[in-house]
Amino acid sequence: MPYERRLFKKLCFQHITILMSLKGKNIISIEDFSREELDKVLSVSEKMISFIENGTSLCKGKILATLFFEPSTRTRMSFESAMLRLGGNIVGFADAKATSVKKGEILTDTIRMAAAYSDIITVRHPSEGAARVSANASDVPVINAGDGGHQHPTQTILDLFTIMKEKGKIEGLNIGLFGDLKYGRTVHSLAYALSLFEGVKIYCISPEQLRMPKYVLKNLAKKNIQVIEESKIEKAIPNLDVVYATRIQKERFGSEKEYLDVKSSTIIDKKVMSLAKKDMILMHPLPRVDEISYEVDSDPRAVYFKQAAYGVPTRMALIALVLGLVE
Repeated sequence: MPYERRLFKKLCFQHITILMSLKGKNIISIEDFSREELDKVLSVSEKMISFIENGTSLCKGKILATLFFEPSTRTRMSFESAMLRLGGNIVGFADAKATSVKKGEILTDTIRMAAAYSDIITVRHPSEGAARVSANASDVPVINAGDGGHQHPTQTILDLFTIMKEKGKIEGLNIGLFGDLKYGRTVHSLAYALSLFEGVKIYCISPEQLRMPKYVLKNLAKKNIQVIEESKIEKAIPNLDVVYATRIQKERFGSEKEYLDVKSSTIIDKKVMSLAKKDMILMHPLPRVDEISYEVDSDPRAVYFKQAAYGVPTRMALIALVLGLVE
């Protein structure tokens, strides 16, 4: 066994009870995770931080295929960085127009080919359900890097990791989800994940047109999670320990007018931040447009760039766990 793997086992797993293995598992929806599995991924993510600076050879000889049918910066680069820091290699594309998709190749055929060339696949696609279709077609594990407005499970894991690192816990916090709650796949996934943590209260803050979908609210109600809906961030923010802001997703609106009608009503600036607790943290999955003023960047409560950086150790953990290189 390579030295890094022996060291990793020594560092990580003496205190972890035996849980269901994630080896070979497709990571399609955050709803596929139990609380115990989430705790395991978060624990392994913490240990992966020790490998960030000098890397490791845990994934030596392994190949990650990154198939991005939709634009991405942080998700794609953090997956690639994660695999390289694990000692593996990457193949793939960031523009489907430069592939056989342009010639009319269907998704499942692309996935089958990628599976033949790699050990694990991460896929981003604009169509909801594309990740599940990909997993069904693949002979190797598939990780969903975002499918339309549906799910973005690895973003949720790094979001949970950010809250845990910056607040010291997740249980018992008042967490505000702010902005585009209708089309924002990140908040749908995060809301479900938060429902697994005891005592969390969720504030859904958005204009009427962008309210959290009813199916998400029903899911939370089944889990007895207290949900408070607000239309104005100014009213909710004094009560919050965490604010999770989201971009108004212009590309998912039916018209320019519909987008412009709501854009101006979802902005966090210094005035809004002055109403918040001194130890509140402000998160954002990025990219931002107008929803967080640049003047807020210097506020120590703004942790969205730290949050993006946490994408590397969390995705390192997922890759290593799914490939069965850690237990």
